[in-house]
Amino acid sequence: MTANNAVFLSAQDVQSLLTLDDCIAAVEHAFRLHGEGNASPPAVLSMHAADGAFHIKAGILNLKRSYFAAKINGNFPENPTRSGLPTIQGVIALFDAANGSPLALMDSRDITAMRTAAATAVAAKFLARRDAHTLALCGCGDQGRVQVHALSRVRELRTVFTHDQHQQRAHNLAQQLARDLKIAVTPVDNLRAAVLKSDLCITCTTSQTPLLHKEDVAPGTFIAAVGADNPSKQELHPDLMAAAKIVVDVLDQCASMGDLHHALDAKAVTRASVHAGLGEIVAGKKPGRESLDEITIFDSTGMALQDVAAAAMVFEKWQAPRL
Repeated sequence: MTANNAVFLSAQDVQSLLTLDDCIAAVEHAFRLHGEGNASPPAVLSMHAADGAFHIKAGILNLKRSYFAAKINGNFPENPTRSGLPTIQGVIALFDAANGSPLALMDSRDITAMRTAAATAVAAKFLARRDAHTLALCGCGDQGRVQVHALSRVRELRTVFTHDQHQQRAHNLAQQLARDLKIAVTPVDNLRAAVLKSDLCITCTTSQTPLLHKEDVAPGTFIAAVGADNPSKQELHPDLMAAAKIVVDVLDQCASMGDLHHALDAKAVTRASVHAGLGEIVAGKKPGRESLDEITIFDSTGMALQDVAAAAMVFEKWQAPRL
């Protein structure tokens, strides 16, 4: 505890307080407020380091009280192989937005993983076919694992294909998911073949070149492109973006750092090509999926309001027994 009674919440504290189901509900509410125009536009700052990057994301939400949160994350993709450290590490500072009082400083790793996966679940709820049961996952780190668990909350998964540039990671995650979800999970080397057999696809990699082209995706597929969180990263080819219904988390962010950014640069699409922000769909201002055959893409760069909502929930759960 600090002099002003702000609390420090460790990774273990966060894990004990935040459930995936609660996080999905909190993130959906944040998108709804954003879509209704009842939240200030979130802000983001990125700075590159020698072997990674730092991201600062900040926003304000009016929930049980008015909260401001700023998340500072370091993203160093080579950490797991070089030093055994996590790829993503950081903290979230939570404040009372009515008077500026610091409320909590908390570890950000699990919040980042859960709120990112929660956004995919919310997007799939509105953009995936109701009969979607087969998932192709590209990227088998911790984020991939949480993504599959979150998606299983909104669609009845029956088959999952796991793919990773490190084959052993795909095999390890397949075994873990099969055990946890009690479904068929198969590691695959051929990503294209897996995606063509799937109704759902999640990409959560650090790729800087396109993993999927238009011809790699069957009609009716829902894709969550999660990995491109800086301008150098790219997972989807512009020709695929041009062939799909594009939904973004934050338009300006996606236009500067998401897969949308690369499609805009290639002049394959324009900003007007973007169907909606996810918040607009959650708020009922624009439709989600409108046909069985359309390819839908959720370009997910990570909205700061997701962090505010999740951090506020952690803090309120910590505070509840003490009131």
